[in-house]
Amino acid sequence: MRFLASLLLVCLGALPAVAQRILLSGQVVEATNGEPVPFASIFVPKTSFGVTADADGRFKLTITGSPDSIAASAMGFATQRRKLTAAPEQKVLFRLRSGGVALAEVVVTSRQPENPAFRILREVQKHKPKNERNALHAAEFDSYNRIETSLIDLPASMSKRKVIKDIRALAVRQGAAAASDHDAPLPIFASEVSSRVYQKFTPLRRREDLQHKQMRGAGPREGSVLSQMLGSNFQNFDFYPNWQNILGKDFISPIAEGGRLTYEYELQDSVFVGKDWCYKIAVTPKRAHDLAFKGTIWVTDETYALRRVDLVASPNANINFVSELRVFQELTPPADGPGLAARTKLLLAVRPSEKQAAMLVRFTTVSSNFVRNQPHTESGFYDQPIVSSLMEPTEKGASASLLSGLPQGTGMGYFDLNRPDTLSLSERQNFAVLDSARQLPSVRNLLDWVELFVNGYKRVGRWDIGPILNTYSRNDYEGSRIRVGFRTTPEISRDWVSQGYLAYGTKDERLKYGLKTSFIAERRHWTVFSAEYRHDVEQVALLDNDFLPDNNLFLAASRWGRFIQGRPILRDLYSLSAQRDLFHNFIQSVTLRHQDVSPLHDFAYFSTPERGPSAPIGHALTLSELVLESRYAPDENLVQSENRRRSIGLRRLPVFTFRYTVGFRNLFDENTPPAYQKFNLLVTQSVSLGQLGRLGYRVEGSYIPDAVPYLILKTPLGNQTPFYNANAFNLMNYFEFVTDRSVSLRLDHRFEGLLLNSIPGIRALNWRLVATANMLYGDLSNANRVQPRRDREGHELPGIPTLDKQPYLEAGYGVENIFKFLRVDFIHRVTYRDQPARITSFSPEHRNFGVKLSAQFRL
Repeated sequence: MRFLASLLLVCLGALPAVAQRILLSGQVVEATNGEPVPFASIFVPKTSFGVTADADGRFKLTITGSPDSIAASAMGFATQRRKLTAAPEQKVLFRLRSGGVALAEVVVTSRQPENPAFRILREVQKHKPKNERNALHAAEFDSYNRIETSLIDLPASMSKRKVIKDIRALAVRQGAAAASDHDAPLPIFASEVSSRVYQKFTPLRRREDLQHKQMRGAGPREGSVLSQMLGSNFQNFDFYPNWQNILGKDFISPIAEGGRLTYEYELQDSVFVGKDWCYKIAVTPKRAHDLAFKGTIWVTDETYALRRVDLVASPNANINFVSELRVFQELTPPADGPGLAARTKLLLAVRPSEKQAAMLVRFTTVSSNFVRNQPHTESGFYDQPIVSSLMEPTEKGASASLLSGLPQGTGMGYFDLNRPDTLSLSERQNFAVLDSARQLPSVRNLLDWVELFVNGYKRVGRWDIGPILNTYSRNDYEGSRIRVGFRTTPEISRDWVSQGYLAYGTKDERLKYGLKTSFIAERRHWTVFSAEYRHDVEQVALLDNDFLPDNNLFLAASRWGRFIQGRPILRDLYSLSAQRDLFHNFIQSVTLRHQDVSPLHDFAYFSTPERGPSAPIGHALTLSELVLESRYAPDENLVQSENRRRSIGLRRLPVFTFRYTVGFRNLFDENTPPAYQKFNLLVTQSVSLGQLGRLGYRVEGSYIPDAVPYLILKTPLGNQTPFYNANAFNLMNYFEFVTDRSVSLRLDHRFEGLLLNSIPGIRALNWRLVATANMLYGDLSNANRVQPRRDREGHELPGIPTLDKQPYLEAGYGVENIFKFLRVDFIHRVTYRDQPARITSFSPEHRNFGVKLSAQFRL
């Protein structure tokens, strides 16, 4: 009996080992981009244990015994195995690579006289007025937005760099399979933002209050403008309009009117989406190079409302640098009212060239707590810019997971406790790597170089040095120009912004310098006071072009080449200005400025109102002016950080800018001439023409009613360089025409892939047609036609050329996207084709036909 009792105890002790239970959980994703593989099969080889993953590739499986491995397989992918340990709970991430056996395509045809999907699409259009979100008066909701950025397909040379090796080693130490494999997507940045969004539809107003944010890895610095662009306002897809603008490209919606000209439709099934019974319809572009989608849409069977879309941009679409573009969106049930996006996912892969790594960006937006048709009536409620005032820059060494105002000592960030969706296994592993990677010196150095590339400034301590583009230039007046500039950062002050520069020309041997300081007095209406002083050599040809873009690229380009033909002057500028938002998207500014102008070319003007051979003339000139400028952009989205503000997104409505100037010449002289006035109006817009492409126009009017020296008159911007300038008349010489009243129209039409996409051979090049037309109509009053004929030294001065009754007109055509960044324009001069009677340095020979080159970065 004792022997049997002992044997029984031994057997009972061995039972747990034989019947050991292991709980496995994890996810199955694609190796190339980390996207879930839905409904993959997970199984223990040579056993009956197995389970099918859900739509997001997640799985849970309980097994008994002591298996050494587990495997995953899916159609179109090679089977992968993972080793198991003896731990009772294990998390497994499968990264499946393309391979395996794919089923042959099966085509099912119908003998019905009409494709059954067409009837459903007609009903979608019929019910569109009550299903689209614009049927609402107002809506508000909570929004959670997550952005994850990774590098994929790293070439061998890049994989050997220190920053890459450091992050891989960190992933290995933390057991993160999502980033440890040599070919796995390499996480570099992640952000989470929660906000409350308020939207009014008539008229269109949108307000987004950022409430919490958290950034990991090599992301933008706290307080930078980019860090404010991470809310749900960045992606706001709506497929009910015929055209969906993504990345500045107009994609035709699968449910657009006339969509049958672009898409093939196939009714595949009827299924439940939530509690709604829906038609499942497959869509495929008829032409692979069109800006269209391939995928599936779900339409409810009773209300014919769009319930869900799962779409991929056509792989051969005429769009640069984007190797992958996927959009998934699920709308609220139609029983709740017109559809609002409850969940949106955007996957975007950007690859500069075939032999370089691609950047994979995954956007996830989850919206909840919807309130419909309860607009806020408080004055100015919807007129707030996007601004994050709840989160200040974290102190050096503080945890980036904790936000001001949250309970301390929890050991977890706000989103760890309040995230509205569940992170996948790969996302959790990547977040853990990024939390530590930001502290790596190599990652911090990478971030600094990214900011240098994007913003043009290099951070040195608490200062930004740059813009780098302006560091060196060369022209025929200054010779080699060396420039060093700086600007302050929010780490120095959130309310004061200063920037300055020093420059020196080796040929003119002059030292130039400038300093500008701005004080942000109030942020709700963005009230800013500024003061500026500048001592520099300028070009008269650019002085009166008040609406030229104020960007570093243009300022740098204007310092190269033929500077003398722009008629140089030495200018001392003193300026005081104030700016404020008076109401929604209406910006008013007031500027007091004084300019001391010393011409560096032959120049003279009548210093009194008298005209004639014996009238006194002057050489140096002082201008004292008051400038009032109003700018109205009805649908502009403004994003402001601690001390900067920018416009983001596509503006569909025209932008109006009006400038009024009143000034005095030689204000402190005994015989001060009467005041002069200048009026300028600018209207710009980019208009989608559907399948015909996109048209941009720019209308500008100028009027100067008083007699003034030609330096104050309107000098339309010419272009005597071989490079195309969208803001210039490209076959007009500098000072070929001068006006005191004029109207100009500039048209730039991009046909995208229209026509060229239909030509075999050319289609593979992804070239795109462009067309341009510039028109100038103006005149010069008799008072301003009379200018001194000679200067003080007796040098003969040219007359003031202007237009006659005929407008100046030039038209062109060309091809862009050559090698993805070159553009060639062929331009014809339509009017004023005859050469001037006398060709001089002031009135050189012009060309009636020209070929202009330009480089551009366009998707």
